[in-house]
Amino acid sequence: MSKPTLTRPRDPAAFTRGVVHTIHYNLSYLTQAGNEASFDPAAVTVVLLHGFPGDATDWQPTLESLGSTPALAFDMLGFGQSDHPWPADVTVWGHADTVNGALRSLGLRNVILVGYGLGGGVAQVLATRLAPDLTRGLVLVDSTAFQMAFNPNWPLPDMAKRQDPDAPHHTQLAELEASLRQTIPQGSAKPASISGAVLESFVRPWIDELGKELFFQQVRALIPSYQNAVGADLKNLDCPALVIWGEQDTILPLRWGEFLKRTMPTSRLEVVPEAGHLILHDAPTSVANLVTQFVRQGS
Repeated sequence: MSKPTLTRPRDPAAFTRGVVHTIHYNLSYLTQAGNEASFDPAAVTVVLLHGFPGDATDWQPTLESLGSTPALAFDMLGFGQSDHPWPADVTVWGHADTVNGALRSLGLRNVILVGYGLGGGVAQVLATRLAPDLTRGLVLVDSTAFQMAFNPNWPLPDMAKRQDPDAPHHTQLAELEASLRQTIPQGSAKPASISGAVLESFVRPWIDELGKELFFQQVRALIPSYQNAVGADLKNLDCPALVIWGEQDTILPLRWGEFLKRTMPTSRLEVVPEAGHLILHDAPTSVANLVTQFVRQGS
């Protein structure tokens, strides 16, 4: 089962959709127009993984910047136009399992993983445990890492309480919507810019009864020990790596990016000024340029 997604306002003619079956599910992905059936298994392909809340459309500026470089941005399980199973394993390991199956179904053998927020945690699992044989480069953007699987007060206040299995039953749709509208802009260094269609795209997918259950399913799956399980493996990463971080990120503060950089011997850190946790909206061009340079310089 899939739900419609609200596409952020870009040129729709520049992008196209593809679908790949993995395990028991269908994952939707966004790619540059004309590329949905043209991936060369031997070519380096950029794989973009979004955060929570979010979806593949967050990566539209990066897809545009990459141009003819093969690239695809997944809607991870339970997001965007991918299947929305409930219940399902949507921990970082569960997401990594479905993406790993998708990459192998597509026949991709040379992948640069680019993960933001939750997607960065998923990328770490793939690069170190499930798909190191496919991984040729790793980019982590304001990523969950180690014991920092979520901020205690974002994307909702009192996140620890929201992990109670009964939380959906005690939360009215109007309450969930109001909390998201108030809290999500706080992830930006420019809160006033997270409004209109951008804010709607973060909020609207969750504001029906199924969406509410799916949202809280994702919240319950933000398990620090699951994320931390791969932390010790990062020092053994043998492919090039890039860490990109918003200087003003108060959700996952810069010290976590610095820690990641110190942990991965093959990495470098790029700090983006005037950008918060919602760096893909605060500084989309900066992120797109850094990712594109990393890819085109052979990682």
